[in-house]
Amino acid sequence: MAINTFARKEIKFLLDMHQYEELMKVIDNYMNPDKYCVGGKEYGIYNIYYDTSDDFLIRESLAKPYYKEKIRLRSYYSPASPDSPVFLEIKKKIGGIVTKRRVSMTLAESDEYFATRHKPEIKKYITGQVFTELDAFLAHYPIQPKQYISYQREAFFGKDNGDFRLTFDRKITDRRYDLHLSEESYGNYIIGADQRLMEVKVSDSMPAWLVEKLSELKIYKTSFSKYGRAYTNYVQEQAEKSPIQISGISMISNKILMNRSV
Repeated sequence: MAINTFARKEIKFLLDMHQYEELMKVIDNYMNPDKYCVGGKEYGIYNIYYDTSDDFLIRESLAKPYYKEKIRLRSYYSPASPDSPVFLEIKKKIGGIVTKRRVSMTLAESDEYFATRHKPEIKKYITGQVFTELDAFLAHYPIQPKQYISYQREAFFGKDNGDFRLTFDRKITDRRYDLHLSEESYGNYIIGADQRLMEVKVSDSMPAWLVEKLSELKIYKTSFSKYGRAYTNYVQEQAEKSPIQISGISMISNKILMNRSV
C-alpha cells in the first residue's frame, strides 16, 4: 500500500493555444517529463469527488474560506477494474498552502471501505494515521459520490528542483451521474478544446525563467477549481430550468450567491 503526503503552493493559469505552444518551446531547457509521461505522452486521471447530499463541501470551497477540504477517489485507469489500484485522497488548503494525504488500495477495497469502513491490510504506521484521518472525516461528513471529473495531463519536474512541478490539463470532463470509476470516461468539457489549465506546484517560489516567460506571454494567475467549475455549471443549468435555490446557492442575474446557513 503506497502513501503520499506533501504541502505546497498550487498556482493556476488558463492558457490559450498560442501561450501553451510558446511556453512548451522552452520547457525542455528547464524541466524533465514526469515518469508517467512515457515517451513524452500525456496520461489520464480519473476522479470521483464525494460530498454531502446538499453539496456542503464544494459550496464552502467556493466561498473561499481560509481553510477548506475535500475528498476524492482517483484512478489512472479507465475504466478501472475491481483489482485496479486507486488512491483515496484528502486534500486541504490552509491559507494558500495545499496539503494532500492519500492511501492506495484496489477499487474493490475502496468500495468495501466506503460501505463498511473495513480497511485493507495496513503495513505502515503512516498509512494507519491517514486512515484514522479518513475515518474521522467520514464520521463528520455523511458523504456520497457526487461528481466525476477526468482529464488528460502532461506533467514536468524541475531539473534543478524536484519539488517544482508543472502540469498541463486538457479535455477536463465532468458529469454528475454514473459515479463510479468502473464506468468509461465521458461527459461535458469544462474548458475549451483550445485551452490548457496549467498548474504551478512549488514548495517555495517560482523560478525566474518561468516568471519572465509568463510575463512575456501575458499569462496571468487565475482562480480555477475543476470541481468548483463543474458544480457552478451544474447550478447554472438547473437555474435555467427552474429559478429556485439549489443546495444553498441562489442565482441572481447569472451570479452565484452562497447561502452558508444551510
